[in-house]
Amino acid sequence: MNSQTPHTFQVDLRGLVDLLSHHLYSSPKVYLRELLQNAVDAITARRAEQPDAPATVRLFTEGGSLRVEDSGIGLTEADVHSLLATIGRSSKRGDGLESARADFLGQFGIGLLACFVVAERIRVVSRSARTPDAAPVEWTARDDGSYTVRTLPDAARTEPGTTVYLEARAGTADWLAHERVLSLARDFGSLLPYDVRVGDAAVTDLPAAWNRTYPGPAARRVALARHCHELFGFTPLDSIDLDVPLAGIRGVAHVLPQAVSPAQRAGHRVHLKGMLLTERAEQLLPDWAFFVRCVIDTDSLRPTASRESLYEDETLAAVREALGERIREWLTSLAAGEPERLAAFLSVHHLGVKSLARHDKEMLRTMLPWLPFETTDGRLSLEEFAQRHPVVHFTRTVEEYRQVAPIASAQGIGVVNGGYTYDADLVEALPSVRAGTAVSELDADTVTAHLDAVDPAAELALSSFLAAARATLDPLGCDVALRAFHPLTVPALHLDDRAARHEQARADAEAEADDLWAGILGSLRGSAPRARLVLNHLNPLIRRVSSLADAELIGTATEALYGQALLMAQRPLRPADSALLNRSFIGLLEWATHPGTGKDSTR
Repeated sequence: MNSQTPHTFQVDLRGLVDLLSHHLYSSPKVYLRELLQNAVDAITARRAEQPDAPATVRLFTEGGSLRVEDSGIGLTEADVHSLLATIGRSSKRGDGLESARADFLGQFGIGLLACFVVAERIRVVSRSARTPDAAPVEWTARDDGSYTVRTLPDAARTEPGTTVYLEARAGTADWLAHERVLSLARDFGSLLPYDVRVGDAAVTDLPAAWNRTYPGPAARRVALARHCHELFGFTPLDSIDLDVPLAGIRGVAHVLPQAVSPAQRAGHRVHLKGMLLTERAEQLLPDWAFFVRCVIDTDSLRPTASRESLYEDETLAAVREALGERIREWLTSLAAGEPERLAAFLSVHHLGVKSLARHDKEMLRTMLPWLPFETTDGRLSLEEFAQRHPVVHFTRTVEEYRQVAPIASAQGIGVVNGGYTYDADLVEALPSVRAGTAVSELDADTVTAHLDAVDPAAELALSSFLAAARATLDPLGCDVALRAFHPLTVPALHLDDRAARHEQARADAEAEADDLWAGILGSLRGSAPRARLVLNHLNPLIRRVSSLADAELIGTATEALYGQALLMAQRPLRPADSALLNRSFIGLLEWATHPGTGKDSTR
């Protein structure tokens, strides 16, 4: 037996451990992944030379210690000095193993050092399968940077392979507790290709849920739903197979049962050659596919140095596109043969499909009969709406739609609310996938043009009333027009467009600015149209109000009509608008309670 000879790492190991635990790895739990990874790679290396070699990994816990045994290729004393004691050198670079390198999980050579995140002492006992005559070797290292190497009697380890012993550092003993180790091992290693156990408890659970044989499609759907609930905590609307053989990818995408924001970052589970790489992969799918959560196993994607996320490269970009195509195919198949399931899906996730259809004409064409839109005819697909109306009118904002929808509908004008996310883009794209469809943005001028003009003689008789009304609303940047339209119950309609709103915002800012900014904003004044209050000559209230002769009372009534029209359009009120509503309300109350005090007492 050789005497022990002390050696020293050529780095500050404590500093390196701090770097690993606080900057490279997200949690101390990665220590167990590194142990499993080293064991699996050692077995892979041995089987590359001895295909019939045993393939087992066993983990044993006791108090604040952990023992990990594998039947892998093992190490000689020279290997120990070269690989375990040289930081940054990978144990996968041994002679004769380069050809098998693609089968290894680890690529960065950090290895056992990650275990110092939870251990103060690491002991490795190993026997080489490639040099069976070599004696077992022991490597013992502490977190202060010191280590020893010695050879052991043959009886210390009779079979090839490696045993790693960890002794917990202060405050980390629960990381080596049995239940914690078993939970982490199953999380990281459930898809590993070898027999892995913690004590007598199995870790691996093969084949993967998506690779198993089931009695039929319904049974498979139920099993995948159960698998999703175990992994992600929800029961999916459906599950989509993700099979990309050329990229070595197999897995499943689970459709969320509730709507989510497109801005919400998705967390997907990615296994690399069976080992869990990350459960928070965000860049695996196209942005539009935010309505699914995936779990896949791959042998083609590259991990980052921490092996906790994916390296962004051309391969990942190609995989992202391929997985997106699988989801497209699923949607197309639902549209072709399972409309009820598609309708159930779209009732929750129409936003995601609309996002996809914006950039994919084939998907837009496929989804035209299914995607719901808010219209003046109710909630319809664009296909149904276009069949009813020769011109598909739309608004770009919800506010514009609320202004014009009641009146446009009464005039027989079909309008689509394009104010929701992606809707205006899709309406504008409609002619590209539906030949002969006319699309037109609906603005205030278009609506006004569809309203019936009042007889010139009647409008002339009301000229003094209209002049007083215009004078009242002019400070608010609003004109007054008289038209006849249905429904009769609507006394007044407030119409504006984006240009008018921009001009009003500029005028408001100019009024509140100092002299310098007022001058600058004044120079920006353009010829943008103003908002208008369209009075309905068919409405009985308007007929009574227009017969008033008292200019002050006309002003109060006009302000009340203006405020009511704003509320009907569900427009946000400016401070000036709120003040006007209060003023007109109080003024009308005073007039109602003292009818004889005004210049005109007609009621």
